[in-house]
Amino acid sequence: MSRPVITRFAPSPTGLFHVGSARTALYNYLFSKQQGGAFFLRIEDTDKERSKPEFEDNIRDSLDWLGISHTGPLYRQSERGDIYETYILKLLKSNAAYISDEEKDGKPSQVIRFRNTGETIEFEDIIRGNIKIDTTDLGDFVIARSTREPLYHLAVVIDDYESGVTHIIRGEDHISNTPRQILLIRAIGGIVPQYAHMPMILGADKSKLSKRHGATSVTSYKALGYLPHALINYLALLGWHPSESEQEIFTLEELLEQFKLENLQKAGAVFDSEKLNWINKQHIGLLSTDEFLHYALDWLPQSFKDSSDWSEEVFSRMIPMIKERISVFNEIREMGLSGELSYFFSQPEFLIDSLLWKDDTREQAIEHLTKASTMIADMPELSSEEDYKKCLWEYAENQGKGSVLWPLRYALSGRDRSPNPFEIISIIGTAKTLERIDNALIMLRS
Repeated sequence: MSRPVITRFAPSPTGLFHVGSARTALYNYLFSKQQGGAFFLRIEDTDKERSKPEFEDNIRDSLDWLGISHTGPLYRQSERGDIYETYILKLLKSNAAYISDEEKDGKPSQVIRFRNTGETIEFEDIIRGNIKIDTTDLGDFVIARSTREPLYHLAVVIDDYESGVTHIIRGEDHISNTPRQILLIRAIGGIVPQYAHMPMILGADKSKLSKRHGATSVTSYKALGYLPHALINYLALLGWHPSESEQEIFTLEELLEQFKLENLQKAGAVFDSEKLNWINKQHIGLLSTDEFLHYALDWLPQSFKDSSDWSEEVFSRMIPMIKERISVFNEIREMGLSGELSYFFSQPEFLIDSLLWKDDTREQAIEHLTKASTMIADMPELSSEEDYKKCLWEYAENQGKGSVLWPLRYALSGRDRSPNPFEIISIIGTAKTLERIDNALIMLRS
């Protein structure tokens, strides 16, 4: 009988959770869930100087935010000294390893080395096919500082064996680690798992993605207002694409249906921020009104929500307009701070001359605003944008669209650039529209 599929994700808590690590976790999660298996999370915190509790918290919070859940309890390598000692003592007893007297910093010391026979290791990589590596040059490599302090290669092998890991899905930079780990797996009596080494994520200059290319941590993308499922969608496409369609927008459920490990490419995948923004915008467009509000309200400047004119109902009517204008939710905050949204909640301030279209006179502006006011007054409160347009369009075409619509739009927004007047009226309503037109007329007549 074949073993149940078990994968693992084993980050080190030595920095903020990187998008490359998030993709590794995602691929392991998708593959194990597809197979009805288990996906374990362990924290490789044996680097005592660099490992920090706040980085472990960041890893766990980021995975939770992305919706990547692990099976069973989390464990840390730092808490497994007794288990490691049992295996190291067995390796010493079987003569697979030995204690070596060495010198460190001019002082005598001891390490534990693996007795390497120098064989050629061969394994079948799910992504890269057959790989052969001669281990002769590795020599008798160090596997532990003491019987309770294994180094990386031995610790991960013991952890994988103890957890029953069947598939190890990780970055291609680990290919060189695989021969040592296969030698150690055999030495402790374990079954060699199947390997899949993913392509690296590259920056625009084709070098490994790093902070010099911009934001790289999951936390930073959350802080910029990206949706977790949009980031998941984009990360999935960094090295993988469905073989039978051109689909690019995926929910997590759709990824679980279509993801195939063997379809991962071998070449590195370039991180494209513009493509990420496009994918995020598509996911924003798919949000319902309630879902959009759930995210958007957190991004509005507090001064908006503290205003006496603030209305969640009015803001809800702005959603179609805002969806068209943003790619990430942080842009809502920018729109708010720049005043681009303020006129929806308060009477705009403006200069009289700005109400005039090109060479039009005040009398012409007064005539057109008065006529528009009369026509709008006959419209039911909160009619649709299209209904307001039908109401005014024929008159605007006959009198000159600029002469009619410019003063109307400026009276409503007080800005040279804003949505069309019909959209503004449909959001603020007939009553507030008439009030703003009246204010503009008072100024024009003064």
